[in-house]
Amino acid sequence: MVDTFIAAYDGSEAAGRAVDFAVKRAKAGKARLLVVHVLEWSPYSFLTQEELAERHKRRNQELDRAAKAVLDPLKAKLKDSGIEIETAIKYGHVAETLCDMAKAEGAAQIFIGRTGSSSLMDRIFGSVAGSLAQIAPVPCTIVP
Repeated sequence: MVDTFIAAYDGSEAAGRAVDFAVKRAKAGKARLLVVHVLEWSPYSFLTQEELAERHKRRNQELDRAAKAVLDPLKAKLKDSGIEIETAIKYGHVAETLCDMAKAEGAAQIFIGRTGSSSLMDRIFGSVAGSLAQIAPVPCTIVP
C-alpha cells in the first residue's frame, strides 16, 4: 500500500517550502502527495434564500479562481516531480479541514509551512501550524 502525504498550500513562500519538502519525502518513501488549499468560510451566518443562492455562486467563483491562481501553477511546476500528485480545494477552518482530509485519505503525514510570524494575534489565537500540530491525527511536519 502506498502512503499518502498531505501538504497544505496557500501560495505563500512558506507553503512552497512545505510542498517542496513534502515532495522530497514522498519521493524517498514512494508516497502519493495530496496538496490541499483551504479557503476559510464560516457556515455560522444566517442568510435568506437569495443570499444563500448568491453565496453558492460566489463559492463556485472562488473555487475556480483558487484552482487557476494557486493550484494550477503549482501542478505545472511539479508535473515532472516523479511522484503521484493530486490537488484539492476545500472550505473550512484550515487546521480542522487538513485533519479531516488526513483521516479521509488515510494519510501518513501532514506538511505545513511556518511563516515565522510572531504577531500578537498569533500569540493570542495561535497559528494554523501550531493548531495543526496540536490536533493532527497523524505526524505533522512544520517546515520553517
